[in-house]
Amino acid sequence: MTAEPGPTTFLVGGALTWAPALDHPDLLAPSTLAFLRRWAQTEPAAAERVLVTEIDPGLADTAALTEAYGLPAAASANCVLVAGRREGDERIAAAVVRATTRADVNNAVKRLLDVRKASFLPMDRATAESGMEYGGITPLGLPDTYRVLVDARVTVDDPDAGGDVVIGSGVRRSKIALPGALLGRAPGVEVVDGLALA
Repeated sequence: MTAEPGPTTFLVGGALTWAPALDHPDLLAPSTLAFLRRWAQTEPAAAERVLVTEIDPGLADTAALTEAYGLPAAASANCVLVAGRREGDERIAAAVVRATTRADVNNAVKRLLDVRKASFLPMDRATAESGMEYGGITPLGLPDTYRVLVDARVTVDDPDAGGDVVIGSGVRRSKIALPGALLGRAPGVEVVDGLALA
């Protein structure tokens, strides 16, 4: 987006210009847009503080995004999809952790899912079932059958992160930013201490 900052445009940090996500439905995956619209009906901050910015889709990966747009490394949070089985029942969760950490899949996630083994969901399944693009998967708008686990460190202000948390939008050509505390209050989110390893 090239609009100059105005009453409804915000600069979260770096070289990106941000605006309320619901004002730019074309920059969101359909399931993410539907989620935000439902959430905003009960949480006004979801309409005001969930922001979106357009990016080069070739820079969607966190390291490239951080370098190209001058974002603090700690500002981004990664969302990975993890699956495991228990007595024939498959259990899937999204694990959301700051980009400066990594999800503790072999201990914390496995224990929360109550499975013997947890592994990353294959890319083709992750994109097909979520309706989102690889590199853009976000905790906002995932299937209702998925648990959404957010590391507690994502929900608190990090002085090195520059304020809001940057996450996927469901598509590679944009990113969402919102306060970590607001993400922790999103419908279906479970805030977990120790979900990430430093």
